Amino acid sequence: MSSPEPRSRTVGFIGLGDQGAPMARAIGDHGFELHVWARRPASLQALADVPHTVHAAVVDLVAASDVLALCLRDDSDVWDVLNTPGVREHLRPGTAVVNHGTGDPGENVRIAESLRGLGASYLDAPVSGGGPGAKARTLTTFVGGDEDAFERCSPVFATFSTRVSRMGPAGSGQMTKLLNNAMTMSNLKNAVDLVRLARQLPMDIPAVLDVIFDSSGGSAMTRALGTVTTPETAPHLQGLMRKDIEHFADAVRGPGPRPRGTAPPSTGGRRRPAGGGHPRHRTGPYGLPPSPSHSHSHPLPLTLTKEVRSWLASRPPSASPPPPTKWPAASTSPVGGRSSPAPLPASASRPPGPWRPPAPR
Repeated sequence: MSSPEPRSRTVGFIGLGDQGAPMARAIGDHGFELHVWARRPASLQALADVPHTVHAAVVDLVAASDVLALCLRDDSDVWDVLNTPGVREHLRPGTAVVNHGTGDPGENVRIAESLRGLGASYLDAPVSGGGPGAKARTLTTFVGGDEDAFERCSPVFATFSTRVSRMGPAGSGQMTKLLNNAMTMSNLKNAVDLVRLARQLPMDIPAVLDVIFDSSGGSAMTRALGTVTTPETAPHLQGLMRKDIEHFADAVRGPGPRPRGTAPPSTGGRRRPAGGGHPRHRTGPYGLPPSPSHSHSHPLPLTLTKEVRSWLASRPPSASPPPPTKWPAASTSPVGGRSSPAPLPASASRPPGPWRPPAPR
């Protein structure tokens, strides 16, 4: 195992949950100096056999870190860490702050801007694969932010990922993750509809669904049913789905390029907010007026219906999670002993929307 570059050798980690703890373990196992802080001492048990240094205060952790990795529930938790008294003063110039949680693209642009004046870099780097992917070290990491910071942090990301991709400037990692989650929840809705239909047929429903989900009609979401997604985990996943789909709806609202053939929405003589105000109070997707389908009752599924719960309960318990999705090879450069796709040109990876960052200074 090769040693990490000295300038990114010390990694501070906050967020030792079901997904964060295995990520931190992978970082420590690959020769990085792992420093951690935890609100609950019990969370540290997950690192019992991994070399690490525990800090009693967030400020001390920040002062010791070249890379500060945050695996927290939402953007507000990231702000809480950064606004902890003393944290900004102890961020060393050149420190990379990384947000591995899923959040709002525009909010992540604002976080990046707030750190720029301190000489620190910011990467929004949400991951896909959940707890099982983190344990197997097969996550996909979507990264938005400065290219130099991406290159410095890629060896850290490679410790728990099979694919690490820079999607563009700040906010683009979050936007990609939200698009991924929207597809995931659309696939879940298709599964719900299929279960509802199949239950009306005189057939062995679990057997039918098992073979379909292992065939061309399957997806990563359907393969997770009964393994990662169970009647026991469904309530927790429902809350995460609701949060993520609200972020997705917010991200595509606001002024932006309109679908071809549509007229600009009328503002009734009022000025449209120029990046101010909560995005839920702006116009609908791509600048169109809001409609019920763009409200909090979003058409994408926010829960596992009773049909899916019933089918899940009828399946025998699985001994292990499903195998990871196999990704095709891409043009890569070695990163931490693995391969990572070459960064995309910023001009080719900026989707429209209110989260678009300003032009480079």
